[in-house]
Amino acid sequence: MATEIRVPTLGESVTEATIGKWFKKVGDAIATDEPLVELETDKVTVEVPAAAAGRLSEIAVKEGETVEVGALLGVISAGDGAKAAAPEPAKASPSEPKQDAVSQASAPTAASTVRQAAAETAKIAGDAGPIEARAMPPAPAAAKLLAESNLAVDQISGSGKRGQVLKGDVLDAIARGAPSQPAETPKAAPVAARAPSSADDASREERVRMTKLRQTIARRLKEAQSTAAMLTTFNEVDMSAVMALRTKYKDVFEKKHGVKLGFMGFFTKGVTHALKEIPSVNAEIDGTDIIFKNYAHIGVAVGTEKGLVVPVVRDADQMSIAEIEKDIGRLGLAARDGKLSVADMQGGTFTISNGGVYGSLMSTPILNAPQSGILGMHKIQERPVVVGGQIVIRPMMYLALSYDHRIVDGKEAVTFLVRVKESLEDPERLVLDL
Repeated sequence: MATEIRVPTLGESVTEATIGKWFKKVGDAIATDEPLVELETDKVTVEVPAAAAGRLSEIAVKEGETVEVGALLGVISAGDGAKAAAPEPAKASPSEPKQDAVSQASAPTAASTVRQAAAETAKIAGDAGPIEARAMPPAPAAAKLLAESNLAVDQISGSGKRGQVLKGDVLDAIARGAPSQPAETPKAAPVAARAPSSADDASREERVRMTKLRQTIARRLKEAQSTAAMLTTFNEVDMSAVMALRTKYKDVFEKKHGVKLGFMGFFTKGVTHALKEIPSVNAEIDGTDIIFKNYAHIGVAVGTEKGLVVPVVRDADQMSIAEIEKDIGRLGLAARDGKLSVADMQGGTFTISNGGVYGSLMSTPILNAPQSGILGMHKIQERPVVVGGQIVIRPMMYLALSYDHRIVDGKEAVTFLVRVKESLEDPERLVLDL
């Protein structure tokens, strides 16, 4: 008995994924729950396990191709005697009309959409030959995105079979700044090609396709800049009190709670206190409405080999510093091992980005849409400051709050940052909930 391998439900708002890597080849033996294939979504990378033991008899989708939720990935044949080679595709009977691969795999509505897109492509290209002789029409998801973005199919270089334009190709073009079609003209000027490198330089260049995660990071960051009225305000904090408290109690803290006492616990707690006072920084815009959230799910930006991810500490406002540190440690380890779940990435209301671990002295972080605020932490550096009329050396850190000026006023943003500063310079306030 054969078992189909299909794309699982990937979580809220995730409708497609890219095949990252197949761990098995056709004919390989497979154990139940053994990882078979890696899927890259716009949020996380997930592994699809085997639902049954047997042998991999068919791989339906190659690495690098994009598939939708529920799509067939491959087939597992039961028993050790399963056929090692992929079966040949069934031949159409003489009485059945010939269909191309896209028409066979798509529902009737999608098939008609593809045929219509193919006809439009043929009209643009001026080719009167049969469809089979031309390049494939854009994939349904790509055709929809082309229409929404007001782009022409001939502006995009397809990476699919027979030059088919996939959704990822359209997203790439949008990220590069492909010009939209004017409404009154049926065809726009083609995207300007990259200037060719010299022969000497070209031999030393390497072209690598962006991963699904990297494409999504690029797209979301650009959307945040284009959509929000983003502004950044700065302050600085004297870290003496937090560092002294950490030095005094770090050993007993780790012994009791089983986790190291870092700075993120203090910062996260300070942020949740400030969010209660300035709720607009914890809100988001939905059309003409503002959604105020009476909870604090704090996203913590984590750098990984595949790019920046932002796992979420849920209900951080109800946690102790020890509980926050434990959850951040768990999420950080999962991020580095590539084992974050979709649930770990969803629902954040505010984000903290710690560029200081890489040596950043100051930056202007970009909003994690649809959130309205993000706090940037930076390197702790000893600097001369004036305290009580005297010049002293203190460990100082610059703080940066980027916010959406559409719903957060300048006074609110400055007040929020001052409250975070006050909590860190007098950490007893965090313990006493002041």
